Amino acid sequence: MARMRAVDAAVLVLEKEGISCAFGVPGAAINPLYSALKARGTIRHVLARHVEGASHMAEGFTRAKAGNIGLCIGTSGPAGTDMITGLYSAAADSIPILCITGQAPRARLNKEDFQAVDIAAIAAPVAKWAVTVMEPYLVPMALQKAFHLMRSSRPGPVLIDLPVDVQLAEIEFDIDAYEPLAPFKPAMTRAQAEKALAMLNAAEKPLIVAGGGIINADASDLLIEFAEISGVPVIPTLMGWGAIPDDHRLMAGMCGLQTSHRYGNATMLAADFVFGIGNRWANRHTGSVDVYTKGKKFIHVDIEPTQIGRVFAPDLGVVSDAGAALKMLLDVATEWKTAGKLRDWSGWAKECQARKKTMKRKTHFDQVPLKPQRVYEEMNKAFGRDVTYVTTIGLSQIAGAQFLHVYKPRNWINCGQAGPLGWTLPAALGVRAADPDRTIVALSGDYDFQFMIEELAVGAQHKLPYIHVVVNNAYLGLIRQAQRGFSMDYEVSLAFENINRSGDPEAGYGVDHVAVAEAMGCKAVRVRKPEEFAGAFKQAQRLMKEHRVPVVLEFILERVTNISMGTEIDKITEFEELAEHHEDAPTAIVMLD
Repeated sequence: MARMRAVDAAVLVLEKEGISCAFGVPGAAINPLYSALKARGTIRHVLARHVEGASHMAEGFTRAKAGNIGLCIGTSGPAGTDMITGLYSAAADSIPILCITGQAPRARLNKEDFQAVDIAAIAAPVAKWAVTVMEPYLVPMALQKAFHLMRSSRPGPVLIDLPVDVQLAEIEFDIDAYEPLAPFKPAMTRAQAEKALAMLNAAEKPLIVAGGGIINADASDLLIEFAEISGVPVIPTLMGWGAIPDDHRLMAGMCGLQTSHRYGNATMLAADFVFGIGNRWANRHTGSVDVYTKGKKFIHVDIEPTQIGRVFAPDLGVVSDAGAALKMLLDVATEWKTAGKLRDWSGWAKECQARKKTMKRKTHFDQVPLKPQRVYEEMNKAFGRDVTYVTTIGLSQIAGAQFLHVYKPRNWINCGQAGPLGWTLPAALGVRAADPDRTIVALSGDYDFQFMIEELAVGAQHKLPYIHVVVNNAYLGLIRQAQRGFSMDYEVSLAFENINRSGDPEAGYGVDHVAVAEAMGCKAVRVRKPEEFAGAFKQAQRLMKEHRVPVVLEFILERVTNISMGTEIDKITEFEELAEHHEDAPTAIVMLD
């Protein structure tokens, strides 16, 4: 046993639990913890420009690699409230991050002290656990519980709030006697697997819906093995994209209202059986339940009991970690295959492959200003199979999901349910901090990019290089498209005549993203014409490697392009340009479906 401050014990616990990097902003109420971090010197710290940004960096760090847990640190009051968006997006996507906040002294908690707020109560709805630690010895013990909770069952975030006097108090603590608690994860039994496979065997046109739980469980290889041994095509969800390579013969496309493929929706509508593993039947994937479930039977496997039946009641529900379920299913399916008991779905699989080859959206447009579809076509050419895409929400994300290709788990890092604007940039920095070697390409519309543009300086200061593709149409594009239902275009334009861009052909687009990026210490390239694509991608990669800073690659788009989407999976409106048009007028369209 050794006598030390509670915060010194906290840092020792963080080390033993595997924390190697923290993202945050110091302040008076959390300075004791920072003094302990400095004294040990074992945990890298990345100074954010906004605490919400730090929370998204922690998310990116977690999402980048199996087993990672991102750490976000801030002082009392507004630092904690700034973290709420990060806690919400992490909780919604089952991502463990640890948020640690400073707090006013215990004696001042109910006296409206400066920056004293009940952050544990505020955070409780968006965290697996949120607590203000009131006893010094409970600091390391609360952290032990936090890590256990974050890793057990459905993963998620935790907030630990530390009054400044609790941080500074001395305790007796022996780190050599400390061991992380083994996480709890339910597992499918053999009887459950046999029941599920018997139901699957009765289907004519089955599909596997592969959710983000498979990636969380690091079980993508098991998914592919199970799909191959059974011969059942796979529909990944947006959070499960990459669990099976896009060019795999059993990858049948994504289904949904927005981030989907035409062939994926058509295959889902044709199916008579759906085996959901590690997914949550999100509404952007399903549309209305009646349309999605019509004529089908369902199995739902999820690690969280209350997820099963939350959206609709399946014909069979099994509570299990996705990896444990796939392992058991694979074992039983292999035995049944060897014994000739497993049905042959090769004809159905070929039917799905045929749709995948023929039901594709057009991407090759030569217009200037650029159409976004062409940008994604060129990205597919410019980046290899190992590229990692990072994005959050908007037409940029929706078009990316429709047109890009993902071949590996954790190569599509996406804020799926919460979708906060500004998430992309700090999340990409967190991914880079977790992995110094991979190719990282962030994808934003101009508004997402502007939301937390100050975090570019973090990438420059801490040498966190990546490429940020910004598709600029000077619009809140997704909201503008949604407003068509109200016959309006109201308060969604970001365009203005920038008086500091005299002579610039894009002066009317408003913000000069290239100038801002360069002012932040980064590099930037602007692309206006299709013939500039190949050179720009090469230049961006060269600048990133040479200077070790983020490189912004801005594409000047036509002001209005409608991206395919709809209100139901059988009512997707497909858009295709018919003729030239003025940049401020809606694109001439033909509805293909």
